[in-house]
Amino acid sequence: MSRSAVSEAPIDEEESPVADAGAASRREAVRFVGVTRQFGDVRAVDGVDLRVRAGEFFGMLGPSGSGKTTCLRLIAGFEQPNAGHIEIFDEAAEGIPPYRRAVNTVFQDYALFPHMNVLDNVAYGPMIRGVAKAKRHAEAREMLRLVKLEGFETRQPAALSGGQRQRVALARALVNQPKVLLLDEPLGALDLKLREQMQVELKALQRELGITFIFVTHDQGEALSMSDRVAVFDQGRVVQIGTPDEVYERPRTRFVADFVGSANILEPSLCERIGAPTGLWSLRPEKIVLAETGPADAHGAVIVNGVVRNVLYQGATRRLLVDVEGQTLSVVAPATTTAVESGDPVRLRWHANDMFRMIDE
Repeated sequence: MSRSAVSEAPIDEEESPVADAGAASRREAVRFVGVTRQFGDVRAVDGVDLRVRAGEFFGMLGPSGSGKTTCLRLIAGFEQPNAGHIEIFDEAAEGIPPYRRAVNTVFQDYALFPHMNVLDNVAYGPMIRGVAKAKRHAEAREMLRLVKLEGFETRQPAALSGGQRQRVALARALVNQPKVLLLDEPLGALDLKLREQMQVELKALQRELGITFIFVTHDQGEALSMSDRVAVFDQGRVVQIGTPDEVYERPRTRFVADFVGSANILEPSLCERIGAPTGLWSLRPEKIVLAETGPADAHGAVIVNGVVRNVLYQGATRRLLVDVEGQTLSVVAPATTTAVESGDPVRLRWHANDMFRMIDE
């Protein structure tokens, strides 16, 4: 298999001269240059470079302790960097307190005032700024309309569902007209069905308002479905930035391939068997199909023989674990694939272009 038949790790968008020329014409909402935040001996954020474009829905994805939440707090002003530079709409942010920044934060626990009704919770920010009661209530009602909570003005937070409390928290943040809205694990407290519904509604709200949303999550599906671009964090560093499609289909490192979805990391013996150049290769399970008998075609198809070791039922799909050349490959097959059982010999097929060459770690 030739090098031209496979995909290789691209230059990060932030590093590409062509991308830089295009990005220069677009205003940046947030910019990090070599930002470090240290707590004792621990570098929670380690030399991060990051650019968030104005008006985009930007996701920060990573496991607990990867630095994503600390980056959000640095933007909000709740933390200050030990080194590096932060800009918010071209203005230096170091040393600027949270209340003087053009940002607002929606916290995972919503942080609503339990003694205030919904209307007064939303109108709290304008009240602090000295806005007259009639005007701030009018602004609060408009925000409640945007988040589909008309008629809830007199209710107390304790009488609301989790999804309704989240909407109130959103309205309370948006009524202050921030240029950047920060969301810290905004859907983490919701059940699956409501979480999926709120993903759609948050994205629609951001498009309607046209302001920059930056949200933190450890949920890969959430990040991929909501983000215009996503930054993947690991051990205080950004290891990849790109569109959801780029990050999923072309992971730069083993960590990204494993954390964003699931991936088969092809062992050297299997790579040698199929003629792939030396290196670290990923292959998504859904790219592999069960092959009918017969030779491979001449258009980049790879066909290997294996033995099914396990079949896992997953609703709409079945996950097959297949031993091939001493390596277990994960294969996602339609749920209708019922004839295959553990111990059965199978032939697997994928296209060479579905393999992606990563950066060795």
